[in-house]
Amino acid sequence: MVEPIAGGLHTQETIETRVEEGTVPEWIQAHWRSFREGLLGERNGSPFPCYFGARSVEAGAPLYTAVPSMTDPEALLNLGRTLRSYLEVYPTYDDHASLVTFFKPPDGSLSEAEYHEHLWNVLQFLHVHDPEPWPEDIPTDPDDPYWEFCFAGEPMFPTCRAPFYEERKSRYCPVGLEITFQPRALFENLNVTADHEKGGRAREIIQDRLSDYDGVCPHADLGDWGHEGDREWVQYMLSEDESKAPDEPPIEITREHPKSTRMLAEQTPTPTVGSPR
Repeated sequence: MVEPIAGGLHTQETIETRVEEGTVPEWIQAHWRSFREGLLGERNGSPFPCYFGARSVEAGAPLYTAVPSMTDPEALLNLGRTLRSYLEVYPTYDDHASLVTFFKPPDGSLSEAEYHEHLWNVLQFLHVHDPEPWPEDIPTDPDDPYWEFCFAGEPMFPTCRAPFYEERKSRYCPVGLEITFQPRALFENLNVTADHEKGGRAREIIQDRLSDYDGVCPHADLGDWGHEGDREWVQYMLSEDESKAPDEPPIEITREHPKSTRMLAEQTPTPTVGSPR
């Protein structure tokens, strides 16, 4: 029996092989091709702006999962279980590996506002069913410059691609919602946090590439975690049309624990993976 891709944690090699064999649904094939072409291809003569992400994909480092629904509770519970498995696995698999999450597209097209709503519903669901308490050193107010989304005790940066981006092609995915979960520890391992000299240089290079790749100025909401004038939550899904994006953080975070034990009911088996290199 061929192991299903949706609902599990998989290496890039597995995704590539299964797509080539045609043993995964068309929507997963389309997601993978769009993701690979987006990060490894060029636009306007410029490579993908985040060269760390591009190098990671080129090396086969990321881990992947596919979610068959943006709203079904069981699908989102499985996403949470997979995310927990990823957080356990990635430091020994490859400490630069992010988790790339492909969501099955809905029937019919969605507006930008609806994609923002779906993203925050997913993150709120994960928080409500998180089996671990919110970290003590991370504020619960998203309007705090030191706030960031946390799951299973790990601060992380979930960044999105979606179909509504017409100008900012670095965030464009023609298939559906895509979330890449990147633990803060990953940025610390790369020494590219805002308090590190390498981080400042990386930001300059990425913003220069953004201008070339997208053909427009970098988004005004791009910033650094912990800087007083910057907020992280607005960067997860940058707006294309400001009037369609939320004005306030659309998530409620509390330290009450546990809120739910449903995610512990059935743990996704953790795969045995070796180095991608």
